[in-house]
Amino acid sequence: MSIHPTAILEDGAEVHETAQVGPYSIIEAGAVVGPDCVIESHVRIYGRTRLGRGNRVCHGASLGSAAQDLGYQPEKAKPLTIGDFNHFRECVNVSQGIKTDHGTRIGNHNYFMAFCHLGHDSQVGDHNILVNAASIAGHVELDHHVFLSGNVAVHQFCRIGAYAMVAGVSGVAQDVPPFVTADGHRARIVGLNAVGLRRNGFTQAQRSLIKAVYRLLFRSGLPLKEALARAQGEYPAPETDQILAFIRASQRGVVTFA
Repeated sequence: MSIHPTAILEDGAEVHETAQVGPYSIIEAGAVVGPDCVIESHVRIYGRTRLGRGNRVCHGASLGSAAQDLGYQPEKAKPLTIGDFNHFRECVNVSQGIKTDHGTRIGNHNYFMAFCHLGHDSQVGDHNILVNAASIAGHVELDHHVFLSGNVAVHQFCRIGAYAMVAGVSGVAQDVPPFVTADGHRARIVGLNAVGLRRNGFTQAQRSLIKAVYRLLFRSGLPLKEALARAQGEYPAPETDQILAFIRASQRGVVTFA
């Protein structure tokens, strides 16, 4: 274990012997830091925070801070659970939970660039990238392989589907379905996330099918219920199932084409 002499590890903090903790960092009682984690300088890891293996937390970040909710009371705090091989850059802030038993959860291999914020009780899957100053409100769900550009703001309770991209300085007020690019002051679909799909091995045939499904759903003029039923029959594929399941589960409604 490499612990800088100016770091503070409170009694009851669990830090694995292979972890590193840099100068002036604070790890509170109840926090767990897993193997091979690197905690840089001036980091604060609050109690009820659990980090898995190989996470890197850069200068000035805070993980598991009190929920930014007017009804927050310390006795109601819920955990922040973080998986493996995530990277939190400078001054990232992640809130602990307050409203759900599972609290705030982050999966594996996510990259949070400088000054990002993740609100209480949000759920983040795997392989997501949040660019500088992306702000995620409470109860948001990010699936996997999502790309949020700089200064994106996501409203509470919104969902972002797998392989979706949101362009910079966009405001997300409704669910963003899988595979698309969304852009705008109030984000709307502007096309497929073609670059992201190609990088993740989607074939031309798969991309064409996804495009056809969205054209039927949002540009055919059909009522959405009828379009969903037709898409199921006309374009049978796992990608279709994923899109339809996402839309049917939406509580806030989904963004449509600009």
